[in-house]
Amino acid sequence: MNGPVSKLARCAIYTRKSTEYNLELAFNSLDAQREACEAYIKSQAHEGWRLIPGRYDDGAFSGASLERPALQQLLADVRAGEIDIVLVYKVDRLTRSLADFAKLIELFDAHGVSFVSVTQSFNTSSSMGRLTLNVLLSFAQFERELIGERVRDKIAASKRKGIWVGGPVPLGYAAVNKKILVVPAEAAAVRTIFARYLELGSIRALAEDLDRRGVRSKPRRLSDGRTVGGGRFGVGALAYLLKNRFYIGEVVYRGEVHRGAHEPIVDSALFAAVQAKLAARAVARRCRLRGSPAILSGRLFDHRGNRMSPTHSNKGGARYRYYVSQAALQRKPQPPGLVSRVPAAEIGPPASSANQSGRHRYLRVGPRNPHGFAPTRGVWLSLRVSDRVKKLPFRRPVSAAIFRRLVFLAN
Repeated sequence: MNGPVSKLARCAIYTRKSTEYNLELAFNSLDAQREACEAYIKSQAHEGWRLIPGRYDDGAFSGASLERPALQQLLADVRAGEIDIVLVYKVDRLTRSLADFAKLIELFDAHGVSFVSVTQSFNTSSSMGRLTLNVLLSFAQFERELIGERVRDKIAASKRKGIWVGGPVPLGYAAVNKKILVVPAEAAAVRTIFARYLELGSIRALAEDLDRRGVRSKPRRLSDGRTVGGGRFGVGALAYLLKNRFYIGEVVYRGEVHRGAHEPIVDSALFAAVQAKLAARAVARRCRLRGSPAILSGRLFDHRGNRMSPTHSNKGGARYRYYVSQAALQRKPQPPGLVSRVPAAEIGPPASSANQSGRHRYLRVGPRNPHGFAPTRGVWLSLRVSDRVKKLPFRRPVSAAIFRRLVFLAN
């Protein structure tokens, strides 16, 4: 990779700093790295090294990932053939991952680009040089993992003491000088949300009620200057808010609950009542989804004699039931006109229908049209026939024949 350099070697300097600390200074770490690389380029001027215009500086970006704006621009220029040499202050400024470094070296080799670390002398064209580089990167990766472990341990210790360690601040609170303080107006809105849910008993109805009252979510200003939030509450956001133990003065970390250092804004009894109602609603919803059994199971066949099995899909808290041909489930070749999928609501009677009074239960069948299955001409068949056919040893051909006859009549 570090082969002979052309007479005019175009050099690009890449700099990186992991944190935002001191980035606002007139002369920061990025400037110091660049100054050292520029001095090295000047020392190689007799070899034809020239610094190209433009900067590749990544401030407040970790070396654990390659998803960095300046690095991606550098790689794009390498692919475009605009760079001959890439210089860094130290190897770990480019990346701290051994796997990512191998990918970068492969990319540099493919485009004839040399890589130079101005404070670490090695020649990657030899096996010993590559070994030295890999050892250096192994230690860089080890250091990154140690830093990560220390940060995670610090966060865990702070959480156990109930200290807020950053992240989005919930509605009702504000972060001031790294402390969580109550915002009275927002706290009143939070109490209203909990109280209204107990009265309405439905998160969707609660969202509509809050929209009418003009209660909005907490606006947040991002680091890039954009503002998010401040709109009407969604069902998911309300469900998360109602389950957030932060409002009763507790901090949850990895499944463990700790007493928080902040002031609670919701009474514990009110919070417990809301959790009980949420749990009861969840049980009722599961029971509702599991209800409505497929009453035509084992009695329905397509016109080829394949059994049609019940299936369903869930969307928006509702369960939609279908009958699907075994030919379609087993991915067999489907002949033209095969009714492979039928909505259960179109052919099955309602559970509370008067047809289930004990005298007759009926099967409704309709033809397939270009817009899907729709019973334009209803054909009714008593399931008493199906019940009796089911007892015969040759029930499948007979049921298939009945179904073919129904489709023929419907068409």
